[in-house]
Amino acid sequence: MKCERFLSIPIFMVFLLIGVVCYVTLFIFIEDWVGLKSSAGSLNALIFISLASLCLFSFFCCVLIDPGYVPASYVPDIEDSEASDQELKKNGISSRRCDKCSTYKPPRAHHCRVCRRCVLRMDHHCLWINNCVGYWNYKAFFMLVLYATLGCLYSTVMIIYCASYKDLEYSGSGGLKVFYVMSGLMMASLSIMLGTLLGWHVYLIIHNMTTIEVLGPNMPKWLWPTAVSHLKDGLIFPTPRDNS
Repeated sequence: MKCERFLSIPIFMVFLLIGVVCYVTLFIFIEDWVGLKSSAGSLNALIFISLASLCLFSFFCCVLIDPGYVPASYVPDIEDSEASDQELKKNGISSRRCDKCSTYKPPRAHHCRVCRRCVLRMDHHCLWINNCVGYWNYKAFFMLVLYATLGCLYSTVMIIYCASYKDLEYSGSGGLKVFYVMSGLMMASLSIMLGTLLGWHVYLIIHNMTTIEVLGPNMPKWLWPTAVSHLKDGLIFPTPRDNS
């Protein structure tokens, strides 16, 4: 069952990290800065909770949505099989057969040793979602990284504002200073790591496929992880031969 994917130590660590970041940001930094009952505090809390909720929803989507597996009945296009081996190799669309699954693999499909199946448009097997990132859940993964990066950046800004408001250099105790410094370093490190991962996937989207192919033609739905009605079967992708 798909829910069994949650029975994983890395996933438990993700939930724990999200919980700690949310608690510290809301009930310590925002509360100490302007107070959650104030208009400014309520607004900042609402923004952060929205980002955290979207991040958590995207995380659930990544875990529960199957990445897409190659059907056993898949047979490559006859035109591809009739083309010369040299042309197929040049265009990168050669009909590959998986020795482990005993089936043909479409373009961009790869065999996952963890899932023990060939995954459509496999990106990688992610330990933190206990699932492959593939054709059907790639958008959810991209949204997860995006919202997690924005949430971490927002939390970092809250820490900086709260530290500036308290003027810790003069009035803060030693233990409080250490807590603020450690929290700031943790959130800044998470922001850098997630931001780097986000930048890398933005680069991959730009250079390997169009934004419409990944996010869809309807711009208002770009930021919704499950808006994937524009996707087809994941067996056929544009190749250099299609444009010649």
